[in-house]
Amino acid sequence: MKSMKYSGVQVAIFVVALAGLLALVTFEANTSRGQSPNAGKSPGGEAIESRVKPTVLMTEPRAGSANEGASTAPGFGSAAARNAVLRNELMWTLGGKQQRGWYLYTALIKRLLDTEEDPTSDRFAAALARWQKKSSLTSTGVLDEESLFAMASEWQGHRLKDRSYARPEQLVTAPVSDFYDPERIDELRQVERDTYAAYKRLVAAAITDPSLGLAQGSDGGLAPAEKYLKILSSFRSREYQDQLRRQSPNAGRAGLAINSPHFTGRALDLYVGGDPVDTKDSNRASQVQTHVYQWLVRNAERFGFRPYYYEPWHWEYVGEESRKQKAEGSRQ
Repeated sequence: MKSMKYSGVQVAIFVVALAGLLALVTFEANTSRGQSPNAGKSPGGEAIESRVKPTVLMTEPRAGSANEGASTAPGFGSAAARNAVLRNELMWTLGGKQQRGWYLYTALIKRLLDTEEDPTSDRFAAALARWQKKSSLTSTGVLDEESLFAMASEWQGHRLKDRSYARPEQLVTAPVSDFYDPERIDELRQVERDTYAAYKRLVAAAITDPSLGLAQGSDGGLAPAEKYLKILSSFRSREYQDQLRRQSPNAGRAGLAINSPHFTGRALDLYVGGDPVDTKDSNRASQVQTHVYQWLVRNAERFGFRPYYYEPWHWEYVGEESRKQKAEGSRQ
């Protein structure tokens, strides 16, 4: 009888041990799914137990995630609401002129942030927060005065650095068919040689974009009756610039520059709609909405042109300058 009781105890111990072993195997199998063969082990191969629970904080959907098409980004609702106000109401100053809101620069801002989201949306605020972090700003997702000035500084930083006055041999006289004014005289149709070649490549690309609806001439360029992307102004002599300043004495620092990039022959004013070079907010608001202007924002850089953000019509050819800077950097 004692022998039988002893055997029963042994059986019970064996069953408990077997159950524990099976539970351990099941636990190891479940916790090792998706890990590398060495996950959960020390450098020596011994099993270690993690005391930290995995935590993921997602303030916005990741690119390529299942939420990519969503209209909101968690955590940025209040920032989006603030942007909806500041877009039209933010008070700031440019060149001595009082500015209200940043709606006029929406296309340039979207380009800078690499987003197509509505500027009053959560996802726009999330894209802005990423840019703010990269720019060493507080990543609030709110486009306030500090962030706007940082953007303006970056835009300005991409403009022409070398303002050297163009030499006669650097200039070519473009045909009147390239100009908005069909009666523009020869002296006012001069363009720096590389800039003109880049402009022609830009126009050729724009003509092939059906969304712009540009009329093509028999020579492959813009038709004589087409106004969009025609040159309004190119190289200006100092004397001509002084004459313009006398005609517009209230232009201010944001208007006609004393040391104008037009002196280089590498700045082009292009027709993008509205009153060609009127800086009134109402005129600029209509210009920045045209398909041609928005196409330039997306594509002009491919041809070496950078904008002056305050004037939708003003574009500067920095392609040659950029190549020189890269060459100098590679030699250092």
